Amino acid sequence: MSNLNLNSPPKRINELFHKNAKFLIPDYQRPYSWGRDECETLWEDLYNFAFPDGDEEFEDDDEYFLGAIVTYKKDKTNEVIDGQQRLTTLLLLLRAFYQAFKDESNDSCKDIGKCIWKTNPNDNKLNKERCKLKSVVATDEDIAEFNKIISTGEATKGNKSKYAENYRFFQNKFTELKPNEFIPFSGRLLDNCIIVQIEANSQSTAFKIFTTLNDRGMPLSDSDIFKSQFYKFFLNEDQKDNFVARWKKLETICNDNFHPRRGTPTDDLFMKYMYYLLAKSETKSDTFKGLRVYYEQNDYKIFKSKKTFEDLETLANFWNDIKLRDSERFSTRILKRLYVLSYCPYSIWENIVSLYFMGNRDSQNKLDDEKFYKFLNKITAMFLMFAIVQPGVQAIRRPFFLEFQNILHGNELNFEQFKQNVRDFSTKFSNTKFSQSKQITRAMLAWWTFQNEDQELPPLDTRLEIEHIYAKNLIKTNPLQNEENLELLGNKSLLEKRINVHASSFPFSQKRLYYLGKTTTKNNLPKTFNLELSNLAENQYEFKEKNIIQRNEKIFESFIKYLADNNLLK
Repeated sequence: MSNLNLNSPPKRINELFHKNAKFLIPDYQRPYSWGRDECETLWEDLYNFAFPDGDEEFEDDDEYFLGAIVTYKKDKTNEVIDGQQRLTTLLLLLRAFYQAFKDESNDSCKDIGKCIWKTNPNDNKLNKERCKLKSVVATDEDIAEFNKIISTGEATKGNKSKYAENYRFFQNKFTELKPNEFIPFSGRLLDNCIIVQIEANSQSTAFKIFTTLNDRGMPLSDSDIFKSQFYKFFLNEDQKDNFVARWKKLETICNDNFHPRRGTPTDDLFMKYMYYLLAKSETKSDTFKGLRVYYEQNDYKIFKSKKTFEDLETLANFWNDIKLRDSERFSTRILKRLYVLSYCPYSIWENIVSLYFMGNRDSQNKLDDEKFYKFLNKITAMFLMFAIVQPGVQAIRRPFFLEFQNILHGNELNFEQFKQNVRDFSTKFSNTKFSQSKQITRAMLAWWTFQNEDQELPPLDTRLEIEHIYAKNLIKTNPLQNEENLELLGNKSLLEKRINVHASSFPFSQKRLYYLGKTTTKNNLPKTFNLELSNLAENQYEFKEKNIIQRNEKIFESFIKYLADNNLLK
């Protein structure tokens, strides 16, 4: 990296923003993401530096190092390669400080203002519409909130961006300052706090730095790196603006649909797409590399293609339509199968469905309903069976890896070497403790609920909980012959939380009124979506131990048949 100016002397805050300096957060960066913890740390560091505790006195030559930023000079603008979180937060703090002065004629207030805004060349007055920091990576709504904060000093409760949240935090902090602290704090902040500005002299060097450096406590995600690689490609294709708009939309869809345990929602999309690429390349290993290791092969060759980005958009829209239950794209029975899979103990199911979709979609990005329905039933049966006989994320990967080519080409799935002996599986099923904390419990209950073909989907965003039909607290006054029966699947069902919080502790004779929406309380609740529970409530007034056992046997026998129908038993 020879095109790097490492001899840049430290700059005081007022020097960094001298005259009409301009900083730009470029398109290939990630959005602003610092939160309260980072802001609180910054505030405490600055305040404790400006006002030392105890007998220690502040010396005029004391300095506080705020870290380094890396920039690239382009058309008289400093593109911020690394350090945007710190730089943006500092501007928000300065704006809150300016607002807290309440006297724009104060010299200290003027000094702060000169760090925030450019001045008019004619009269040298501050132009509050021309901030010295501009971001083009945030959403239009967030950018509007940032601009409003900088120009007006206002952030209402309706403003939900990170900019607004952090600005309000600093506003509250300045209300805690003593009147005699304002002047010294402003001087020590602008004159004694320093930042090292490292300048790259070429854009290629800028990209190298971007892919290797981290902001303070905010490491680059895999998708940050991938975005920068796409950005370079579309920049060369002279389609930068179009790419930036499409990427923002892609990130929004990912944030709305994916909630991975690790990484970002956009990382999760790349993981789903990687399964498709692995199947296409006929990979022979079921040991998957990390996302970055996989995609960086051949100098990120996969990102030097318009089709790759189009595929990612298509895949993201597929999952968005699933979430929205697009009836024009998916039949009701398909949406029900996908809903059951959403309770699957293994998140890998989404990657498998993504692989199937990418390999079997038609020119309109639609799937054959009958084939897709059969496929979803098969993988549902396999996931549920494996969660009982061999639980664990690593174990389930190999059976599906061996079927990659069949999934990709829409052939029937075999799982030949993983089929279960009926007697052995029955024993394992009977010995499985379907406790409330296990994911397999919810998954089995979701599967059972939708075995009824007349069962409708619950309204969007409905939260379901596990309901004990025979209430757990009744065990004290009406004990069962075998207390373990209380935790059988036969005593459990999925029920809306809004109903469960009211009905959970009552005997069935009263529960049934909640299931049917016939309670006499002031806050009447609608009937449960769960057909089995409402039918049970319509036809029974009691639910005893024998009912638990009978229902449990019914669930077990139906599941055995389901596995047999999907050719998973031997």
